[in-house]
Amino acid sequence: MPTDLTRDLMDLIERGRDRQLRLAVTGLSRAGKTAFLTSLVDQLRHAGLEARLDLLSASREGRLLGAQRVSQQDLAVPRFPFDRARASLESTPPEWPQPTRGISELRLKIRYRPGRQQWLRPDTAELTLDLFDYPGEWLLDLPLLDHDFLSWSLAQWDAAGPARRAMLADWESAVRELRLDDEADEARLAEISERYAEGLRAAREAGFSDLQPGRFLLPGELSGAPVLQFFPLPGLEQASPDELERLPETSVYRTLARRFSYYQQHIVKPFYREHFRRFDRQIVLVDVLGALNAGPERFEDLSKALHRLMQSFNYGQRSLFSRLFTPRIDRLAIAATKADHVTPEQHARLVGLLEALLAEPLKNLKYANIPVKAMSLAAIRATEAREVTHQGRKSPALKGVTLEGEPLLAFPGEVPSRLPDPAFWDRQGFDFTAFRPQPSTTGALPHIRMDLALDWLIGDKLA
Repeated sequence: MPTDLTRDLMDLIERGRDRQLRLAVTGLSRAGKTAFLTSLVDQLRHAGLEARLDLLSASREGRLLGAQRVSQQDLAVPRFPFDRARASLESTPPEWPQPTRGISELRLKIRYRPGRQQWLRPDTAELTLDLFDYPGEWLLDLPLLDHDFLSWSLAQWDAAGPARRAMLADWESAVRELRLDDEADEARLAEISERYAEGLRAAREAGFSDLQPGRFLLPGELSGAPVLQFFPLPGLEQASPDELERLPETSVYRTLARRFSYYQQHIVKPFYREHFRRFDRQIVLVDVLGALNAGPERFEDLSKALHRLMQSFNYGQRSLFSRLFTPRIDRLAIAATKADHVTPEQHARLVGLLEALLAEPLKNLKYANIPVKAMSLAAIRATEAREVTHQGRKSPALKGVTLEGEPLLAFPGEVPSRLPDPAFWDRQGFDFTAFRPQPSTTGALPHIRMDLALDWLIGDKLA
């Protein structure tokens, strides 16, 4: 098996033959990763033709010639299902692509004309863009690497507010019957673990984000395996770590702690190492509107999840040395998705709210001199901006079709430009309706500011 150093050396050789960029599309569940990747590929495939990419300098200057899908480097990873996603959008009625359920990647070969024609520079050049997709649920596990079983158990109890505790009530009643020093019963642990997973799934459906372990939400091939049969334990606040370690190996506590450690070492670490080590660029997608719709407890939960997630990535300027030993992402975009679900004059407020939501991570990134840009976008536009007149006054509105197939013309509500206080939640109602995608045409998918995202993420490589 090749070592990490061997992989990185092979990567350097690959990059030496051709200009190459690796982009990670990151976001929690339902943030719109699949839609973003589908649109990104579609826009670049239609570049120079129907795609509207005025904010991408290479396209605006007429230098972007187009892109083609080519064979990816890692043949063991499934290919991102672009054709299936595009077919969903072209169906009658159009449907959103199915969300990510596993790791996938796709490689694009982008052809362009260099901007500064000089002697010995070619008339055309190529950039290889590797795109990576993975379930947002699995990202939630990266902060687990900062814990042992004891600290994780305490953190989970501290983080559970009233609404989440209610969804975990069935599990909590079962787990409180266990004693730390009881002999572990495999069937009983499996049963209680499933109750915990059911509570996490219910919390996700209710709009919560900060849910661990992430594989409990989307287990894949690990379904039913003992590695997913653990859960936090209550009542450990006064427990002595030394006393806990002296419990028998077959005790409930030691069995759960062992499984937690195995999950860290054999599930979380390999995922982080194999799929995040060599990224050059990253975009973090955030469903701010969904969190606003779900209420204050869910909104605060999203904030905590994002703060922990941002701490898990390694940012910084790349060099040959750092690429071999401490690879880092050197440019970052943070995007509030589904901007088409509010009226255009609300977009600036949406960006302001996103920046307030991630104020501390953004301060840390800027202090470290990491290029970062916040924006709002709609990867695949689902609505049209309209104006309605009532009693002689014009007001902005959105026109679209709901997921249930009902035409709708409405003003969805105002987005706060800063973090809402308790009084704001009491007086403000939100109704950001979910819409179907617009009927597809043969041209590029309609969007809002995908060209801005592309210019920030790859524009410098097309100069």
